[in-house]
Amino acid sequence: MLAVEIYRTIAKPSEGVYKEKGSKFLAYAYPVYEVDQVKTILSRHRKTHHDARHHCYAYLLQPDGSEYRVNDDGEPSGTAGKPILGQIKSFHLTYVLIVVIRYFGGTLLGVGGLIRSYRNAAKDALAHAEIIECKVLKKIRIRLGYERLDQVMRWIDHFDIKLSNQHFDTDVTMDLDVPVKYLNELTNKIEETKGIIISKE
Repeated sequence: MLAVEIYRTIAKPSEGVYKEKGSKFLAYAYPVYEVDQVKTILSRHRKTHHDARHHCYAYLLQPDGSEYRVNDDGEPSGTAGKPILGQIKSFHLTYVLIVVIRYFGGTLLGVGGLIRSYRNAAKDALAHAEIIECKVLKKIRIRLGYERLDQVMRWIDHFDIKLSNQHFDTDVTMDLDVPVKYLNELTNKIEETKGIIISKE
């Protein structure tokens, strides 16, 4: 299986809304990269919208979208979280959380009505989002002698590497964020070069 090199996500939070037979569905989309962020956002919404009947959500993480969760928060099983997740997938996104908050309007919507409402609310939030493409990066740390510094700086430029940290002492330590498409080629070059030690995190 080939490694994912590029993923799509949203640049910043966005909002959407959908109304059905008096019920109001407020949708909030967020870029998230870890579950702790999800928990913080959900906690904040439960305080802000404490009078709402349901706080349903779905999130998708990892470049290949392999980590996900859906929550119906008291709605009939499969009528809220799955339609929300379906919209994240439909837009080919990852690292996204969508929370849909329902204010009940007094009329039962039925299974089909609920699915449609949560789907359309999530879709509206993503329709207002700025979608961006990001390179999948792999963190590595290298140690090198000063005589290899110019060579490594050329690699950083050539392979579009982000230098996240560096420390100068008797030798140089660098933390690099390497696009996965170049990781093997860079690793081979480092291993063929004396005076550089690599350790993948």
